[in-house]
Amino acid sequence: MDFLNYAFMQRALLAAVLVGVTAPAIGIYLVQRRQALMGDGIGHVAMTGVGLGFLLSTSPVWMATAVSVLGAVLMELIRWYGRTRGDIALAMLFYGGMAGGVMFINMAPTGSNANLTTYLFGSLSTVSRSDVLAICLLAAFVVAVTVGLRRQLFAVSHDEEFARVTGLPVRALNLLTAVTAAVTVTVAMRVVGLLLVSALMVVPVAAAQQLTRSFAATFAIAVAIGVTVTVSGTITSFYQDVPPGATIVLLTIAAFVVLAALATPVARRRARADGSPGDPAECVIPAARGAGEEIGV
Repeated sequence: MDFLNYAFMQRALLAAVLVGVTAPAIGIYLVQRRQALMGDGIGHVAMTGVGLGFLLSTSPVWMATAVSVLGAVLMELIRWYGRTRGDIALAMLFYGGMAGGVMFINMAPTGSNANLTTYLFGSLSTVSRSDVLAICLLAAFVVAVTVGLRRQLFAVSHDEEFARVTGLPVRALNLLTAVTAAVTVTVAMRVVGLLLVSALMVVPVAAAQQLTRSFAATFAIAVAIGVTVTVSGTITSFYQDVPPGATIVLLTIAAFVVLAALATPVARRRARADGSPGDPAECVIPAARGAGEEIGV
């Protein structure tokens, strides 16, 4: 536990815990909406915000938050009102965000290229007190939305038409989901990195689906996996001097592989017993088709 003697590790571990909670918390709704790659697209848009932060000598975290939220809102507006399909809008976010980030970084003062690497792939030693404060505030927003509005967000993510019939503000909730995903990306970029954050939003959810049939259980297990791998990856990075973002993502994938191997025999026995789907990855959606108490939201 000697790593706790270092102030930068204390800050990094706090940030890692917050990332481990927030990324799967919003990721479960993206997986239900079949928008697993949204986090990746927003991560590329956030590169423009980081570049602007360096160029204007302001906080890259808050600038990335503003730009990624704007990008997420634009993507939703294009999906609603434009003839362009959602996948094309996502591609526009990818390429436009990367191009903007590269352009602004090259216009920024010398040395920004090295700093950009810490935002792209994560870094332990560069998590400052101001970064931790920003991460705490943004994480509080993500948790408030994903937990406080879980029933409404689940309903919209599962079946927009049914949610609209029941009187839910579908467009507002879709927009809130996109904004929350954008905020989550900026929460995670200091630990995992912009280019790897999407994996932490999706893979823990996919791993949890190997074991569970209800939304509530999947949510809880995904968050537990997220916290475990982010903390473990951060500590491993400290002792082995390896990149934290890559370490965390590899641990997340390893957790998925292990849980999939353990869950497959159980799923097959369950399928033979009651005729349910044999693939545990499909468990959350069939369970959601039942009554409210079966959903467990």
